[in-house]
Amino acid sequence: MLLRLLLLLALCGAGSAAMVVSVSLRGSWRIRSGNGSLELPAEVPGCVHSALFHQRLIQDPYYRFNNLNYRWIALDNWTYIKKFKIPFDLSKWRKVKLVFEGVDTVTVVLLNNIPVGETDNMFRSYSFDITHVVQAVNILEVHFQSPVIYADQRSKVHTHYSVPPNCPPRVQDGECHVNFIRKAQCSFSWDWGPSFPTQGIWKDVRIEAYNICHLNYFTFTPIYDNNIQEWNLEIESCFDVISSKPVLGQVIIAIPELKIQQTNSVELQHGERIVKLFVKIDKSVTIETWWPHGHGNQTGYNMTVLFKLDGGLSFEKSAKVYFRTVELIEEPIKGSRGLSFYFKINGLPIFLKGSNWIPPDSFQDRVTSALLRLLLQSVVDANMNALRVWGGGIYEQDEFYELCDELGIMVWQDFMFACALYPTDQDFMDSVRAEVSYQVRRLKSHPSVITWSGNNENEAALMLNWYDIQPGNLSTYIDDYVTLYVKNIRRIVFEGDQTRPFITSSPTNGAKSTAEGWLSENPYDPNYGDVHFYDYVGDCWNWKIFPKARFVSEYGYQSWPSFSTLEKVMQAQCVKTETEFYRRSRSEIVHGEGHTMGALYWQLNDIWQAPSWSSLEYGGKWKMLHYFARHFFAPLLPVGFENEDVFFIYGVSDLHSDHKMMLTVRVHTWSSLEPVCSETTKPFVMKAGEAALLYDKPVAELLRGCTNCTRQSCVVSFYLSTARELLSPTNYHFLSSPKEAKGLHKANITATISQQGDTFVFHLKTSAVAPFVWLDVGSIPGRFSDNGFLMTEETRTVFFYPWKPTNESELERSFHVTSLADIY
Repeated sequence: MLLRLLLLLALCGAGSAAMVVSVSLRGSWRIRSGNGSLELPAEVPGCVHSALFHQRLIQDPYYRFNNLNYRWIALDNWTYIKKFKIPFDLSKWRKVKLVFEGVDTVTVVLLNNIPVGETDNMFRSYSFDITHVVQAVNILEVHFQSPVIYADQRSKVHTHYSVPPNCPPRVQDGECHVNFIRKAQCSFSWDWGPSFPTQGIWKDVRIEAYNICHLNYFTFTPIYDNNIQEWNLEIESCFDVISSKPVLGQVIIAIPELKIQQTNSVELQHGERIVKLFVKIDKSVTIETWWPHGHGNQTGYNMTVLFKLDGGLSFEKSAKVYFRTVELIEEPIKGSRGLSFYFKINGLPIFLKGSNWIPPDSFQDRVTSALLRLLLQSVVDANMNALRVWGGGIYEQDEFYELCDELGIMVWQDFMFACALYPTDQDFMDSVRAEVSYQVRRLKSHPSVITWSGNNENEAALMLNWYDIQPGNLSTYIDDYVTLYVKNIRRIVFEGDQTRPFITSSPTNGAKSTAEGWLSENPYDPNYGDVHFYDYVGDCWNWKIFPKARFVSEYGYQSWPSFSTLEKVMQAQCVKTETEFYRRSRSEIVHGEGHTMGALYWQLNDIWQAPSWSSLEYGGKWKMLHYFARHFFAPLLPVGFENEDVFFIYGVSDLHSDHKMMLTVRVHTWSSLEPVCSETTKPFVMKAGEAALLYDKPVAELLRGCTNCTRQSCVVSFYLSTARELLSPTNYHFLSSPKEAKGLHKANITATISQQGDTFVFHLKTSAVAPFVWLDVGSIPGRFSDNGFLMTEETRTVFFYPWKPTNESELERSFHVTSLADIY
């Protein structure tokens, strides 16, 4: 059996007694069912479902109704087993630990048949002292309890009052009492995802041995002192000191690009010791700040921290340090009741454009580095700058946040509590406190994380009485809410991180909720905080149904995956209409409402192949909505809409400076590829970071100037440009429902495909005006430069960016094109 011996920290010229060694236990294990009838190989990191599938003992869990057929897996108590040898002389090490970075979820851990620890929380690491148990040859057993049965047992023990909801809606085929277990809440089912309550060692596991002391964790926080306009750096390190004598030494902090070389003396006493270091950065040194995508560079600086301790013992950590400030601004707005709700990054108000992130798979071992990069690259490729990590999934893996740092994606980070009330008994709270401390410590050095949020929709669930709580019992649940999110989570967050805001819930009324005792009577008040908005009854092409709120952190519509086009058209157009409404509302107050500064639609990605609200299919393929997002989140955008039979066009700018430009408006008939009329405004200045009215004209007047045009026979397109270049996407406005279009012919669209380097060029030609032109190359992975577009000219060039090697002939065989007339 191969064990990877990793010499983490070695010292020059010293004996082995002063080193720290780490033995990885990743790789091959065995798992056994509760009654011993099944025993099979398994990989760590991994889970039971994946092991059974890889051994062909079950089909793909996502196939047909296997979420029901394989319910027995989650109801069993599985055991992970590994036999291993220690590849070093144990007698030379004073302390040996067993470290789990992530266990899913409830276990008893035995080494050589001796209990060494227990776990009950998927969202934290565990470290167990095995110094007096470990041998040269060992058997490690991790005994899992069914998460479904555990949650049920914990709910039954909580006898003094119920903690709703007990079970998900029956249509979800889910499991009950997920709020009693610290595990991905969606693993017991959600309205977009299956019930697969996994069991497994889902992150790294290793053995560490050391003498003298060991570095348990290392974290840091850049802090800007606004009073003296100076950057500082706080560095925190935690040591386990087993030496009975004080351990002396030096810490050398180096950031070469900032001309920093600082040395501090340290003295470590016996026990767990935290060392805090403070680095003042000279004001004469120019620091480039980290900016969100579309607003500047994501500059970071390489830092090394070297601990040189007694006996030649050394510990070295390397990290990338980013500098940025974040403020949540809640202040009065002239002409409006309520308060603003927007984020400033490095002192600049930023409109958050993006979506909501859910786990990209029910089985975390399937989430590869390549998949994370593909999904997150698709975020910035669609002109987004923000994601909300939704509170019913997981705190994502380190690589997710590293990629967000690199790509400039701001992260609204929920804590993992969603759509439920929660217990506050001692065991549960102890587990939550450890979870929150661990996650804050792990994530606070990432500039991408701009805010913490206590939960998803739990303030609304409680105050709007989703669970039919009797009025006489409400105070009990309010006390529990405040205990969990304010007295514990909020307190722990601010103890560990004072560089970013904390929001108690989403949606929330923000400062108003705080003033009302942390819970507002109506958490959906559009004049405060953020709102979630869903309406499946109203006409989603009518902008008047949408809330003119300060910040909209959830909204959306469902669609099917690739095999259906009509639903994609519906979803994409509805979200387009809604998002453009929010973007044009950023600079105005109408009837006391407005100043919208964030639009995060639900949802970015899928957890499996199913109809959902996502813009990316399971695996990353772009739906029509994602192509639309690339346009409606463009940094410079003209937005058209009607009100009382008058056609308006607003200009929306996310740019940092004013720009001179013109607006061109064209009217086309459905029956001709030549525009029937066109007008261009005089040059005007589009102000930075604003939305402004550019054009207004009664529809009747607009059509009178265009030969034989009616609402049913014509469509409007418009764009921003200078005399030399196009500055914005070309947008469009339907004057009637497309199904009422007169003169719309079924278009014959052909494509000639050629290759330019790694990119393929599709030269399109159409016989007629074609709305919602959809290009598809089947299962060939990649994306087009544009898709789902209105084709009003005879020819158009579109690029295809493959994610894996392909060729012209393969693309020609797979290519298929449809437009609206093909499906009516």
